[in-house]
Amino acid sequence: MSVKVDSNHSSWIQVDPKSDFPIQNLPFGIFKTEALTPRVGVAIGNKIVDLKTLSVLGYLKNLPFSTEDFDSNYLNGMMMKGKKAVSELRLRIYKLLLSDFPNLRDNKNHVDQVLVGKTDATMLLPIKVGDYTDFYSSEQHAFNVGCLFRDPDNALLPNWKHIPVGYHGRSSSIIVSGEPIHRPKGQMKPPTADVPVFGASKLLDFELETIFYTFQGKPLGDHITTEEADDYIFGMSLFNDWSARDIQGWEYVPLGPFLGKSFASCVSPWIVTIDALEFFRTAGPKQDNPKILPYLEYKGNKHIDINLDVIIKPENGVENVVGQSNYKYMYWNMNQQLAHHTINGCNINCGDGYGSGTISGPNEGQYGSMLETSWKGTKPFKMSDGTERKFIQDGDTVIMRGYCEKDGLRIGFGEVSTEVLPAK
Repeated sequence: MSVKVDSNHSSWIQVDPKSDFPIQNLPFGIFKTEALTPRVGVAIGNKIVDLKTLSVLGYLKNLPFSTEDFDSNYLNGMMMKGKKAVSELRLRIYKLLLSDFPNLRDNKNHVDQVLVGKTDATMLLPIKVGDYTDFYSSEQHAFNVGCLFRDPDNALLPNWKHIPVGYHGRSSSIIVSGEPIHRPKGQMKPPTADVPVFGASKLLDFELETIFYTFQGKPLGDHITTEEADDYIFGMSLFNDWSARDIQGWEYVPLGPFLGKSFASCVSPWIVTIDALEFFRTAGPKQDNPKILPYLEYKGNKHIDINLDVIIKPENGVENVVGQSNYKYMYWNMNQQLAHHTINGCNINCGDGYGSGTISGPNEGQYGSMLETSWKGTKPFKMSDGTERKFIQDGDTVIMRGYCEKDGLRIGFGEVSTEVLPAK
């Protein structure tokens, strides 16, 4: 029985219409329970499909995977099988969960072993990220920052529309949603001071981003074209790439972000595959003024329509939406980012992560950082409890959510949530 994902198909597992995880999604993650060791799971509705158990019971035969690939703390081993194998695995799971396919559905004993309630599970960091690159690919964000620190006439630096600007980040401090962080400390130089001071950051900020992860790449010296890039991209998560603006502002010349960025970056636990996002492809901006170089040109629609919300929840528990943006606003897409990353022969590895850069829309209320939302502190955001925010305070929890929606089909990412604790 040949199966293709259909937006009209349903599962024998009951799924709320507003769920981020219908049968057309099937994102991958790592979970554990009191009874189960860490392993690979797939989300559907409010359930998790335990792939280790599914494999032990014989439902994943004739696929290029062993049970050991799913009995792991990370997805890396499974991902080493490559794009074609993972796509076949996802289609097999899709087939098993279809409403009119009885093999698993009608075996209650197996269903009870394979399905885990999300409330019974703890989600873990899904991928062991070897190298992490952060791009700077939202034109509106780059323009806003340029206006704040230079002037509107010179907001974008001369190279910005010629290359997807990026830098190498710190992978050891990438953490999963739900893990709190402590306010970072470091050197800062107040505007009125002659010398720097040391202390806890006063300008702690979120950055609304997504992150994509790669399969194993080509050998050192080779490059990946924009046309080939889709074969090397596994999927995407939500990404809060925290920033200490005052620490970063003092240290970034001449080499760029360091302590102001390396203290924490937070990912959502479910990775939505590129296969699941194909239905939501959309056109990107014209890149002919200036015209980009041939190695960055691409064919077809490579941007993706992903609605993104960022929320501040203070200690009183009331959520305040401070920004609503969309991934389609990106100037540079993932294919271009990967092509540029490798054009010099840089090799990429399985599980490497690539941050989009802060995603800001064209209007107020669509900005992806407090730096922009409060316009460098000059326009404080008014919270529902009567307080104001220029930047993030101790006790605040920052939540990011994202989803695609088209023709009645919703594919979501879940959320990434992080509470800020006082500096140690």
